[in-house]
Amino acid sequence: AGLVPSVSEANMSDQDNMDVEKGDAVIDEALYSRQLYVLGHEAMRRMAGASVLIVGLKGLGAEIAKNVVLGGVKSVTLYDLAPVQLSDLSAQFFLQEADVGRPRAEVTMPRLAELNQYVPIKEYKGDLTPDFITQFGIVVLTGVPLAQAIDINEACRTAGTRFVMTDTYGLFGHLFCDFGDDFAVFDINGEEPVNAMIASISQDQPGLVTVLDESRHGLEDGDYVTFSEVLGMVELNGSEPRPVRVLGPYTFTIEDTRGYAKYERGGYMHQVKQKKSVAFKSLRESLQQPEILMSDFAKFDRPLQLHLGFQALHAFRDERGMLPAPSDAVHAAELLQISKKMAAATGEEVDFSERLLRNLASGSRGEISPLCAFFGGIAAQEVMKAASGKFMPVKQWLYFDAEESLAGSGEQPLPTQETAPRGTRYDAQAAVIGWTMQEQLSTLRYLLVGAGAIGCEMLKNWAMMGLGVGPNGKIVVTDPDTIEKSNLNRQFLFRPWHVKAAKSVTAANAICAMNPACQIDARLDRLGAETEDIYDDMFWDTLSGVCNALDNVQARLYVDQRCVYYQKSLLESGTLGPKGNVQVVVPRMTESYGTSSVRDPPEKSIPVCTLKNFPNAIEHTIQWSRDLFEGCFKQSAEDVNAYLTQPDFLASLERQPGVRRPTLENIRSNLVEKPISLEECVVWARLKFEEQFHNSIAQLIYNFPMDMVTSSGTPFWSGPKRPPTPLTFSSDDPLHMDFIVSAANLRAFNYGLKGSVDLSFFKRCSDSVMVPEFVPKQGVKIQSDPKEENKQPEPEAPMADEDVACDEIVKSLPSTSSLAGYRLSPVEFEKDDDTNFHVDFINAASNLRARNYKIAEAERHRTKQIAGKIIPAIATTTAMVTGLVCLELLKLLQPDKKIEDFKNGYANLALPLFSFSEPIAAPKKSMGKDGADWTLWDRFEVNEGREITLKEFLELFKARHSLEVTMISAGVSILYSFFTNRKKLQERMMLTMSALVKEVSKIEFKPTQQYITFEICCNNEDDEDIEVPYVRYKFRGW
Repeated sequence: AGLVPSVSEANMSDQDNMDVEKGDAVIDEALYSRQLYVLGHEAMRRMAGASVLIVGLKGLGAEIAKNVVLGGVKSVTLYDLAPVQLSDLSAQFFLQEADVGRPRAEVTMPRLAELNQYVPIKEYKGDLTPDFITQFGIVVLTGVPLAQAIDINEACRTAGTRFVMTDTYGLFGHLFCDFGDDFAVFDINGEEPVNAMIASISQDQPGLVTVLDESRHGLEDGDYVTFSEVLGMVELNGSEPRPVRVLGPYTFTIEDTRGYAKYERGGYMHQVKQKKSVAFKSLRESLQQPEILMSDFAKFDRPLQLHLGFQALHAFRDERGMLPAPSDAVHAAELLQISKKMAAATGEEVDFSERLLRNLASGSRGEISPLCAFFGGIAAQEVMKAASGKFMPVKQWLYFDAEESLAGSGEQPLPTQETAPRGTRYDAQAAVIGWTMQEQLSTLRYLLVGAGAIGCEMLKNWAMMGLGVGPNGKIVVTDPDTIEKSNLNRQFLFRPWHVKAAKSVTAANAICAMNPACQIDARLDRLGAETEDIYDDMFWDTLSGVCNALDNVQARLYVDQRCVYYQKSLLESGTLGPKGNVQVVVPRMTESYGTSSVRDPPEKSIPVCTLKNFPNAIEHTIQWSRDLFEGCFKQSAEDVNAYLTQPDFLASLERQPGVRRPTLENIRSNLVEKPISLEECVVWARLKFEEQFHNSIAQLIYNFPMDMVTSSGTPFWSGPKRPPTPLTFSSDDPLHMDFIVSAANLRAFNYGLKGSVDLSFFKRCSDSVMVPEFVPKQGVKIQSDPKEENKQPEPEAPMADEDVACDEIVKSLPSTSSLAGYRLSPVEFEKDDDTNFHVDFINAASNLRARNYKIAEAERHRTKQIAGKIIPAIATTTAMVTGLVCLELLKLLQPDKKIEDFKNGYANLALPLFSFSEPIAAPKKSMGKDGADWTLWDRFEVNEGREITLKEFLELFKARHSLEVTMISAGVSILYSFFTNRKKLQERMMLTMSALVKEVSKIEFKPTQQYITFEICCNNEDDEDIEVPYVRYKFRGW
């Protein structure tokens, strides 16, 4: 980013112990792991050279500073000489009540420095002169008067310094970026470059390229591509990237190909990202001719009003020396007049909303955590873009408001007593939302599921907002996980000294330090079916609502199902790198997460024959090596332990004919040939290399020779089938030795033997191994067509022969009594420990297999992501998303809100794109043609204040609902049906419903359980079979 060294002068104080020089430093992958998958190494290296000045350290400035420091820039300098006021604690989470009166930057600096040891934090106490400002690569302004901001922007443009300005006023905020006249963006969208296999290329003007229909090419007009491995039209191979024009999902055109040789077969298309130059206008020019990025298309008329309204706020402050007062009608009217004058001066015809400008004026002195989190996340991402050239910057203004979070959506002004200061830390928030809503927040009892990245940000916001701080309020946070080093990059409540501590407890302690009034119950119990006796009816009934901070679909679905059952609101959100989404689930109003039409897509599966024999992408070889890891070091050890400990293990294997023989062979090789030294583990690893990367490939080529053709006359080794080559082992090849070292050490772990990293020892041992010469086997069947996979396989050998072979293996096994107490240690895959050889083995095996098939090899970092299914994550997106969640939480406090007042949100900070929509209403079903409508939120409540019998239950539905119940089930058990044996029916009629469940299902109720759920089938009065909701039956606890 063309950055200069950081400043060192008399009025600059340093965190000396953190002054890390990082020009060419190695990036700490253990810390930045998840962020690296978002930005990449090159962008991170550019960021590590960026010195950043942040002016203004109220809530918004603190958010930006936190995210930028976590991101890993070269240095951050803070400027804010203003003394801490108690009301600053409404949003500034680094401040405490004892800090009131001290300079904001001075107090913030040491606490900010704890977040990242690699980023030195400095505080500047001099004047903001052009000479000082332009020593930085990036300058961020918050709370700076507009006239001064214009001067600073001009100085930045002259010096080539990137400029970001952002402010929030209550529930309104804006952001402005100016990165100069010629800013280079190296990656405009952050998406992985796409690749595709070629099906055909025409000799035409323009040349038409068709890709195989296994997957879409994923290109857009103007994208650039290169080609490789094309047979026939070889002119395309290795040439410069060329632009494409997309015709359809499987076709695109390139240049004139009439002069090229005729295309024969094969080949790959590779997208190549192109650098893009972006020109920005100055702040002075942009005030007159604004270029605005839409944040909410439902508010199309607002950006221009707010563009002038924010300028009017600056003019008001310049004239009066203060911002408009909360609930002051005179000040609001004056702001509207200033805005209209400004519009007239520019010649713009703007239809101002008096309500909008009144709410802007009323909340302008306030600051609320959710909006600071939203803009703090976006502004910090813009800083990272300025430093790295990764992702497209905001061009150039962004305006956003959450007016609908106000009581009555801000239609009426709040009375003066609702917004007047009371001398508390919540004054700046109450000035915006009013004391009635502030007191409502304090009474909430909220469940937060997860204390990871979203969980930490959410807890920080809630502590600032005063959620649950009242006499009956409470936050319950649950997370079974412990803190790892890779968490520290975005789960900002955790510090290096917290590694291995419980997330929920550590996070709870952190927010209690931020706001000692917080009442929080930190738990380690995972929320799931197995803990329903802990999270029982009484627990759920006391909750005001639930907020998910989870990272997997199954857990989300479970919590969603519980929320529907207990009629609780759910705030759902998630992130994937620069992308984030928010969904609000409102009881009796919206669809739930589980019934949502927009759900997380299922994972793509790879056909077995592709994995086993015909890989064509690095993802295939990584999955293959992950399976090899599990089979060699986990499953085989578990099978041995099962053989040694389970008396019926061999008998159970007899019922699994396809699995029996390979399992027994593994047990034999692991017990009969068990190693007693590391040398023997090396021998095993060397033979495993030969088996996997030479022999199996040679057998494949023997079965399918290189000149083989299919029944249609096309070469067998074409299209997605890449012709393989066996590897010849060499101890001088680093990749070969990576496999030997990691495989031998993992084998040693299985047997409790001491490992080693002495390369000379491994070379010596592997070179001395006697490797049998490979002889191809006759009659080996290899599956070559994915379409055949689901067909029943024919047995390779007659069952009798198979049984004889298995019996021989069993006879050769040592008796379990001779190995009493002996156990192997299975390896549990752990991706984040770089010393355990897990990722090393998978990376080596994957790249060796890639080498077999001439597939481009992957770096260890990439292998780790795919094998570990790591979700890319960055603090900026998390902060933005939690800000939006908390704005929805404010709406849930107001029972009069309509569905159109709530907003589901989606954002992609890489593009950047913001999209909001009202939630989808819960779909309605009807009970027959003329019956009542019902949704997923409806159910039959049966609570008679006592237990009732089956007979009474049936009569109750007949009398109250005119429904004849034809079937009743609980879980998987049918309790009653019209086809049940008559004698059995008569016996059951006089049983209470709970006794009936116990008798038929053979279950015992949990001690605190008060309800049973019944699914019922019914006929209406017309004898029509109709769909009805479930029944919640209360059987005790009155």
